[in-house]
Amino acid sequence: MGPPKTNMKLLRIGKLNQEKPAFIDTDGITRDLSSVIQDLYPETINQETIETINNINPKKLPKISNKTRIGACVSNPQKFIGIGLNYTDHAEETGMKIPSEPIVFLKANSCISGPYDSVLIPKKSKKTDWEIELGIVIGKKAQYIPQNESINHIFGYCIVNDISEREFQMERSGQWDKGKGCDTFGPIGPFLVTKDEIKDIQNLNLELKVNGKIMQKGNTKKMIFGVTYIVSYLSNFMTLNPGDIITTGTPPGVGMAKNPSVFLKRGDEMMLKIDNLGFQKQKVT
Repeated sequence: MGPPKTNMKLLRIGKLNQEKPAFIDTDGITRDLSSVIQDLYPETINQETIETINNINPKKLPKISNKTRIGACVSNPQKFIGIGLNYTDHAEETGMKIPSEPIVFLKANSCISGPYDSVLIPKKSKKTDWEIELGIVIGKKAQYIPQNESINHIFGYCIVNDISEREFQMERSGQWDKGKGCDTFGPIGPFLVTKDEIKDIQNLNLELKVNGKIMQKGNTKKMIFGVTYIVSYLSNFMTLNPGDIITTGTPPGVGMAKNPSVFLKRGDEMMLKIDNLGFQKQKVT
């Protein structure tokens, strides 16, 4: 009889650019994984890593203080892909037509930050907005795959705050990317939760608060295009590689859809949570 199965809530702990891999054991203790894998990055986000971790005794690994900074749960992904307008109730609140195919955009990898790091309002920004989203992390190369094989290519899931500058996104011509990739506009984590830990990915509650007030509340069952469809669809246009992050759209309650519109200002605090994936908290500066 081998060691007990490890709780696969993976994370990265440490100062910025000095993070090391870790996980939460069954007693809720954060354990250092750096003697097992170098980092949570494309080379280690795969089934082999899961099997390796499952074959170790977690109690033999060093504890990490809960006071240590938590970084982004994936390091150096090749791609950070966004899906726009993917909840029926969000489409309704914006007055936009439900898309016939997924709306795809890219977020700059340089926007990725930790789940509790500060969010910076860009220079000349007037319309910085929030978006709680479910993130997919790829664990196996996917190229032209059918939907029924998508789950085999998914490593796990995380929370993403797809922060967006609406003037840059909507009013400055061109594609959405200008309003999606500003520095700190991509908090991910705290946990990278392996897919086996989630019973039904299409039935998770999402909630975002600003200064303690609920702004967004939704459920992944309201997605127009579900998780496995999105992975299959994207694989027809680009090769998906281990570590790639796909953020899958946001439920209703974004600031631009309020009447009147409400946008983030310095000093605001955001709190985000998704069932089984933990929570984020960011101060706006």
